[in-house]
Amino acid sequence: MDIPDAGAACTDVLDALRGSIIADDDFFEDILVGLLSGGHVLIEDVPGTGKTLTARSVATALGLSFSRVQFTPDLLPSDVTGTNVFDESAGEFEFSEGPIFANVVLADEINRAPPKTQAALLEAMEEEQVTVDGDTYALPEPFFLVATQNPVESEGNFPLPEAQLDRFNVKTSMGYPELDGEIELLRRRAGRVEQDPSIDPVLDADSVVDVRGAPESVRVDDDLLEYMARLTRATREDRRVDVGVSPRGTQRLFEATRAAAVLAGREFVTPDDVKRVAAPVLAHRLVLTPDAKVDDVAKSDVLQAVLDRVEVPTVQQGGSDAGAAAE
Repeated sequence: MDIPDAGAACTDVLDALRGSIIADDDFFEDILVGLLSGGHVLIEDVPGTGKTLTARSVATALGLSFSRVQFTPDLLPSDVTGTNVFDESAGEFEFSEGPIFANVVLADEINRAPPKTQAALLEAMEEEQVTVDGDTYALPEPFFLVATQNPVESEGNFPLPEAQLDRFNVKTSMGYPELDGEIELLRRRAGRVEQDPSIDPVLDADSVVDVRGAPESVRVDDDLLEYMARLTRATREDRRVDVGVSPRGTQRLFEATRAAAVLAGREFVTPDDVKRVAAPVLAHRLVLTPDAKVDDVAKSDVLQAVLDRVEVPTVQQGGSDAGAAAE
C-alpha cells in the first residue's frame, strides 16, 4: 500500500473513532502512531474516561480480533499466555492458548498486577511470540497491545519497571472531555438504547498489515536523523534526569516520525513531525533524579526544555516536495 492510500485508510479509522468516542484528535493519532510504528500503546488515565471502550473500538474499526485481560494482583503469567492442559483422550498435553492470542489485546489496568505477571508481556511485545514450558508459539499477525493503567499515585498499583515502559512506543492520555464534549457524550447516550456506542469496521487484517508497512518507504533527511539523535542524547545530559532515553528510544522516535508522516499523507518527515511525537514517544522513558521527584518535576517539562534547547534543522525537500523550515 502506498503512502497516500495508507494515509486515507488512517483517516477513515480516525473518522470512525471520532464518531464513537469523545476525545481529542491528538489522542486518536497517538494510538495510530503506535500502531503504524509497529509498536504498542500505554494509556494512563483515571477510571471512567473511556480507556477500555477506546481499545475495543480501535479493534473493531481495524477489523481485528479483540481480547481483554483484566490485570489483578492474583493474575498469573499463565493466565495471560496460556498453559499446557492434559488431554485424557489423547494421553498427552496440549497447549491451550491464553487471551494474548488475538490481534488487539487490551491489558486493562496493567499496573494492578505484580511485576512477574507484567513481565509475561515482554516477549510478546518485543518478539510477537510467547514461550510456555520451553515451546514457542507465534502470536497472530498483526499483533497490537493496548495497555491501560491508573495514575501511579493510585492505591494498590505496582509501578511498571523501566524495562517494561521502554517497550511501549507511545504513552498517551485521554484526559477529561471539555464541557461541550461531555454534553455531546450525554446526547449520544440519550439517543441509543445500548450502553456502549456501536462502530463499524473500516479495514481488515490484511489491510492493517499493508498500512503498517507504509512507513518503511517514508524518507528521512540526514539532518533530521541527527536532530533526533541530539534530542535523545540531550535527555541524558539534563541534570534532572537520572536515566535518559536509550538507543531503543531513539529508534522508536524515528519509527514514530515516519508513522506521523503517513498519517499526514506525506512521503517525507519534517521537524514538526519530530516535535509532534516527541512527548508521547520519549517522556515516559525518562527516569528522573530523586531531587527532581521531590520537586515535582514533570517528565513532559524536562522533555519540552530539551526540545527548546536543541537546534531545529532547516530541511529542504527535493523535487516537488515543499520545504520544511524551523520556526
